[in-house]
Amino acid sequence: MLQNELSSKSFHQRTKHSYLSVQLDPNYVDPTTQPSAFKQYPKFYRRLQLNLNHPIHSFIYLTSAITLEKTYKDVAYQLRVNPSAGGLYPTEIYVQIRGIPEIVDGIYHLEVENNCLTLIYELIDDGLESYIIPGKCIKGIIFLISCVYYRSSWKYKNRSLRYCFLDSGHHLGTIAASADLYDKNIQLMFDFDKLALNSDLGFENKEFVTASVLCGEVEEKHVRRLRLKIPFVSGTDYFEAHQFIEDGYQVTALHKSPKQQLEHPKFKFDKDKFYQTVWHRRSNRRFRKQLISQEDYFRILQQLKQPIPTESCEAIKVYSVVHRVEGISPGLYQNNHLIKSGDFSEHTGYLCINQAIARDCAVTLFFVSDYTSYQTAMQLAGFLGHRVYLSSNYLGIQCSGIGAFYDDETQSFLETKMDILYAMAIGN
Repeated sequence: MLQNELSSKSFHQRTKHSYLSVQLDPNYVDPTTQPSAFKQYPKFYRRLQLNLNHPIHSFIYLTSAITLEKTYKDVAYQLRVNPSAGGLYPTEIYVQIRGIPEIVDGIYHLEVENNCLTLIYELIDDGLESYIIPGKCIKGIIFLISCVYYRSSWKYKNRSLRYCFLDSGHHLGTIAASADLYDKNIQLMFDFDKLALNSDLGFENKEFVTASVLCGEVEEKHVRRLRLKIPFVSGTDYFEAHQFIEDGYQVTALHKSPKQQLEHPKFKFDKDKFYQTVWHRRSNRRFRKQLISQEDYFRILQQLKQPIPTESCEAIKVYSVVHRVEGISPGLYQNNHLIKSGDFSEHTGYLCINQAIARDCAVTLFFVSDYTSYQTAMQLAGFLGHRVYLSSNYLGIQCSGIGAFYDDETQSFLETKMDILYAMAIGN
């Protein structure tokens, strides 16, 4: 067990940034070589076009919808409900549907670009339950999150291991937000036989499962494993293997988290306003050094304390570097406890690889953990990060996730020995 923990920690250690590492490898890439960001199965597969007047279709659609298209230097970019490091979108969603009228029982790939479900496997007495919750059957929907890792490693190399897990957590956050809008209870699942599922889904070494979401009625019933392997389809137009990423996934996929009682959050958002928030969520690229109210700041922190609907327990602590909040002295806080006072905006900007957004925002949040399962903890950090996006945007406050920071120097500043998983900037 100790060796497993050391192995997991070593992957985080080997993806750390420092001032020297960033100077030696500024990480420039040729944008014309970017791999494709959309996976499509061959045209002869059966497809179900999503009808947005159908509540189940709309629920599924909102988990991955394209919400804005823009052109930059003659290149078209399609932005989605889920944020992604560098706008690279390595995550894919698969949907198992069972017992829903007018929809064939099967496993579907959500084809985001064309707004449809592609049937890749028709169910009989088999299904995803055997891998995820053996001995039970879900009448309803099972979402499966995967990562086509080369979309991220193309640019971010070793550190893309972190970004794949964080992006997976954000995608889980979009499923949770859609579930809230459509009054559905969900359960996030992390500890299951991912390696066997990768094999039977035909992912080879080019894609890997990170998490699952259960949404439906649970029945005590044996469901066998997939009777046939699903044919391989690549998620990119070309591929370069990255052994570090593949090893990191394999090792961290084996680690289990301690268990906790399943508890569902209770939000009090206005549905229409929250829908607009989900639809218009964006990563802010520039803050104007404006104050935010103390009330709004505490409301955002309160949303982070709402339970996460999972039995996997990984404690994520949140540190706040307050720069510009009305009625609160600038300084470093943890759980509203002042650790040290002072204007640390310039230093926080430096720690986040000299990014102005961390310097000019109202508050910079850091998520840290002394995890058991690295893969799960990183996804939970992304999930909480998505809550920050939605709760701040709901209040008219801008937000941006920050995955790049000088790890050891940030640990020293926060006065913690726990690993830094993620950072968020909020403000206007």
